Amino acid sequence: MSVLPLVFTSGWASGINAYAVVFLLGVLGATGVSDDVPGALERPEVVVVAGLLFLVEAVADKVPYLDTVWDGVHTVVRPVSGAVVAALLAGQDGSLPQLAAGALGGSTALASHLVKAGTRMAVNTSPEPASNIVLSFLEDLVVAGVIVFAVFHPVAAATVAAVLLGLGLLTVALVASRIRRFWRRRRERRRERAFARGRAGAPTYVHRG
Repeated sequence: MSVLPLVFTSGWASGINAYAVVFLLGVLGATGVSDDVPGALERPEVVVVAGLLFLVEAVADKVPYLDTVWDGVHTVVRPVSGAVVAALLAGQDGSLPQLAAGALGGSTALASHLVKAGTRMAVNTSPEPASNIVLSFLEDLVVAGVIVFAVFHPVAAATVAAVLLGLGLLTVALVASRIRRFWRRRRERRRERAFARGRAGAPTYVHRG
């Protein structure tokens, strides 16, 4: 039970940036800042790979429409990562509590991922790219801050994560019309590209008088 707040917080953060969670926990554990980080996350190769993938995401996450494609690819990656990190935090004995922790981390990661992806779709309806960059920076800072806070104050950090998740779900509900507009634009662009390809491939007839 004592590890559940950290499990919940790591799951919420994984839904936003799974690589940052693995990297930060690995660094905090390897440097001796926290004794709650499992050894699997402290391995140098895990920390390095997570850090490199975090840098890739830091770029992709700030480009309009590319961020939505990235989110689509990570619809599976983030919940799975949240579940794995949660299970490792709960222990490595394959017990029922460990499985329950994995389920909690994975489901929380899925919920926060859907909030992130939905919010980005709404933001992508605006023509300027600045909002994507600002939102991405804020997400990275909040994830880093909450994860570090969770290591020292897990219950308080879990409360913060729960409030942020609730506000995120409310925000997605409020901007649902903008999300629908995003999908409508994508469908229109697909039709325009299909029409253009059809016109380009159509045979040309020359009338001879």
